[in-house]
Amino acid sequence: MVRKAISLLLTILLLSGCSASEERELTIGAAANLTNALTEIAQPYSQETGCKVRLHFAASGQIAHQVREGAPLDLVILANVAYVDQLEREGLVLPDTKRIYARGRLVIWTRDKSGLKVDKLQDLADPEVDNIAIANPEHAPYGMAAREALKSAGLWEAVKSKIVYGENVRQALQYAQTGDADVALVPLSLVVNLEGHYSPVPEELHGSLDQALAVVKGTENEKAARDFIAFLTGPEGRRILERYGYIVPEEGR
Repeated sequence: MVRKAISLLLTILLLSGCSASEERELTIGAAANLTNALTEIAQPYSQETGCKVRLHFAASGQIAHQVREGAPLDLVILANVAYVDQLEREGLVLPDTKRIYARGRLVIWTRDKSGLKVDKLQDLADPEVDNIAIANPEHAPYGMAAREALKSAGLWEAVKSKIVYGENVRQALQYAQTGDADVALVPLSLVVNLEGHYSPVPEELHGSLDQALAVVKGTENEKAARDFIAFLTGPEGRRILERYGYIVPEEGR
């Protein structure tokens, strides 16, 4: 009877996303553009595995810095592959776990009550546009893409005095939502279900927003982190990402 009980317990543990030697909490450092999508994805993962997911959102560069400082993160899910590549070069993530999980899209967003009609980047140079919010390009990939797009369009010199910087894309969006900025250049994922108007920024004007992830080296929750990656890149995770406007790679890539 005792042997049967032990056997059953071991079977349950093997099926669980968290092993007996791991904390039943997975801590993820994630890019702010994932706030809505990842929050939704974490719920069914937790229900299926019994692992609680703790999400910490910030700009990708800030998350990478936290990994270097030894923050207790198990998994990083960032907004571009460059930051993950750098962490790999520094020996801070497990190379075999690195992968591109989605491509993001940059849009121009205005709130309904703004009274502005901004459909293209050139409209940002109009006198009625006083402030343009973007994430800080020093550590936020979407901020880098916004600045690059404005430069590629030949608009940077005309609009740089209007730029208002948020620490991350959520703060940049908040500036536009509250009226502290007239317009925001932000990820589609944050505004696709939001009241307001958005127009896509042509992707050829900025570098690809290929978003990447990896398990942090030395984590005690490696199995749970790998399981979360499998869930995120599996059918349910992919469906949720696509619903928030991400372009996801073909399965198996």
